[in-house]
Amino acid sequence: MMSTRCAVILFLLFAPGDRHVTASVEFPTLDHLHTKVPPDIQEAAVKALATRALGDNAKFFQFKVDSELGVPNRDSFKLQTVQNVIHVTGTTGVAAAWGLQYYLKHYQGFHFSWGGDQKTWRGFRPVPDPGIKITSNDRFRYYQNVCTSSYSFVWWNWTRWEREIDWMALNGINLPLAFTGQEAIWQKVYLKLGLSQKDLDEHFAGPAFLAWGRMGNMRGFGGPIPQTWLDNQLKLQHQILRRMRELGMLPVLPGFAGHIPEGFTRVYPNVNCTRLGGWAGFADPKYCCTYLLDPNDPMFVKVGQAFIEEMSKEFNGTNHIYNADTFNEMTPSSGALSYISGAGKAVFKGMESGDPQAIWLMQAWLFLSSFWNADRAKALLTSVPQGRMILLDLRAELYPQYERFESFYGQPFIWCMLHDFGGGNYMQGQIEDINQGPFKARAYPNSSMIGIGLTPEGINQNDVIYEFMNENIAREKPVNTITWFMNYADRRYGISSLNVQTGWIYLMHSIYNCTDRHDDFSNNNIPTQRPRLSPPIKPDVWYDPKVVIAAWKYFVSDSSKLKSSDLFRYDLVDVTRQVLQLLGLQYYTIMITAYKSKNATLFNTTSGMFIELLTDMDTLLSSDQHFLLGAWIADAHNMAESEAERKLYEYNARNQVTLWGPNGEILDYAAKQWGGLVGKYYLPRWLLFINQLKEALSKGQKFNQTAFNKNVFSQVEQPFTFDTTPFPVQPQGDSVQVVRTIFKKYFPSTRSKFFKKLKQFTPHGKKYMKYATRWLKKNPRVINKLVEKWQRMNTRL
Repeated sequence: MMSTRCAVILFLLFAPGDRHVTASVEFPTLDHLHTKVPPDIQEAAVKALATRALGDNAKFFQFKVDSELGVPNRDSFKLQTVQNVIHVTGTTGVAAAWGLQYYLKHYQGFHFSWGGDQKTWRGFRPVPDPGIKITSNDRFRYYQNVCTSSYSFVWWNWTRWEREIDWMALNGINLPLAFTGQEAIWQKVYLKLGLSQKDLDEHFAGPAFLAWGRMGNMRGFGGPIPQTWLDNQLKLQHQILRRMRELGMLPVLPGFAGHIPEGFTRVYPNVNCTRLGGWAGFADPKYCCTYLLDPNDPMFVKVGQAFIEEMSKEFNGTNHIYNADTFNEMTPSSGALSYISGAGKAVFKGMESGDPQAIWLMQAWLFLSSFWNADRAKALLTSVPQGRMILLDLRAELYPQYERFESFYGQPFIWCMLHDFGGGNYMQGQIEDINQGPFKARAYPNSSMIGIGLTPEGINQNDVIYEFMNENIAREKPVNTITWFMNYADRRYGISSLNVQTGWIYLMHSIYNCTDRHDDFSNNNIPTQRPRLSPPIKPDVWYDPKVVIAAWKYFVSDSSKLKSSDLFRYDLVDVTRQVLQLLGLQYYTIMITAYKSKNATLFNTTSGMFIELLTDMDTLLSSDQHFLLGAWIADAHNMAESEAERKLYEYNARNQVTLWGPNGEILDYAAKQWGGLVGKYYLPRWLLFINQLKEALSKGQKFNQTAFNKNVFSQVEQPFTFDTTPFPVQPQGDSVQVVRTIFKKYFPSTRSKFFKKLKQFTPHGKKYMKYATRWLKKNPRVINKLVEKWQRMNTRL
């Protein structure tokens, strides 16, 4: 049950009455962007959503869609109690679903997340008279990164998509990206233009790499795509669009950015195009160096128009918003302002020719490149009529671009939180940046902000950060994060625990409050980084490890009380995984110190500790359904209709989370700490590394990092991507008991003085190992105590 103190706080924060904040500028050019779906269809869609979420308790709710309820170009909902029924009225179906979620969260203590739901019904609870009415701060709430479709959605069927669209609606998202199935549309367009199927087979990337083929970063890798994939994804897109539209959402469809198959140059030999350079290590001509149609070539607009018209025909119209990213992580062939402006005009003209009401939505990610100075950015942004382009300030929580470019020179923008790279499942967040950032952006002089958005490369991680961000839809001001985290813990588990509340507050003050502008959390983690001695692994620990370890202790202390909650078990495993990652860094550092000191005895002992820790980590992760490699591969298998497809999809699934490319071009970028992946991929890499270090020590030779890289690729990494050995799809063991055993075994190791110095070592980057090794050599007792505690604990266990 909720504590009295939290109940009082909730009453003060959510007392009956109207709440409304408005600060965003208006753009009449966007006024046609509203749902055309009749209110009764939207009402039926929300009622069906409520039934899926609540079962028989959906009978306590009635829904109405009334576009005149609130302020123009904002979503509003109203809650009232009438004869023991909660009447939910919204300006759209999305607004009504958002109102439903508001009631369930604040009156029933419900929790909906990627990790699962907590839906303990506490009996009918009326909304006090005169009811509650809330209006969104902005026009739009955007969702998805163009990479999410590959890192997270790639193997989804309709059942999983339906749940995700429900989650979107409950969180008030009204502007989702809808990229599924576009290759089938491109197939129709290009075949009509005279290209062959062989041209397309060489052009389309494999299922797990479609996102980067679409952006022209690379081509063909992971393919060729079977026709069954194209057909089934198109059918799935019809289901996705139908449901999004029924709920009153405005799906964002793809537009033509200028990237064309190589075969285009054969069919149209006089076409003016540029072959782009390599991207992210892709150098094989078979996969790299894609073709970009020159914006001044007449075919540019022709292709763009044909694509929009084919989509409109296929999907019974569009909602007039199209995403296209011509220069995403690709440097333009010319820095001339005329070229850049011409490219922008051509992209937009291609859209407008197919849809006179077209709005171009573009990720502002490209502006993080030093190529884009103010003049070039302005040339691109002003090439489109003001208000006909929407910018996604993609990582505004860390690197807001609206401040660099005068609120994008008046073009409307959406303040976005990127947060995650590669779908990594590490714990991290910038809670205060998210708490303050949207308010700062709205208050910026001449701000053209029109919404907030979630733009993670991958989902299914750090539920807490996304729930916190979603509540910015209608916040009047930044909130007290301590109170918020305490209430979050109660809602998530349905059981109040002061210890677990305290644990969450500790996490909020440490791992979820990154303030060092850390750029990429997927790099240099133990154990997911390829082992190396030189250059050394250079971790960034922006938080006090002792605080995270204290949070772990609080979670473990009440694990008996909360073990019935699947979400608690998930979080318990996640926090334990994070602590083992820290301990792995400690063992790795001491192991390398022993090697550099030529202390073979100590090296053998500490490397043994390290390997045992990885084995225990794999056991831990294998005990919870959220951390299973087998589930990822099984989902890929389920998309196949033949044995050949099954093998292709499994290769895509395995390669993406490991090598990311035929030769490890983006090695470990999409790394996951998953059961099975740790035990059968990361552990064998580290074993090979340790054995070669031992050999170098015994022979008095230098360790050859180049030779190791070749060996680990040929002996472990590449074979893993082609392997088809099955992995469990169900958890193995009792996660609570596994955590308790791990806690007994490893908690003494967390008392090491090493962790008091870690925050001082990690900011040095490449010199991390130099500083850490020097300190350890001056403090040998730290190592001796650690080894003694380890041996003593192992003897007891």
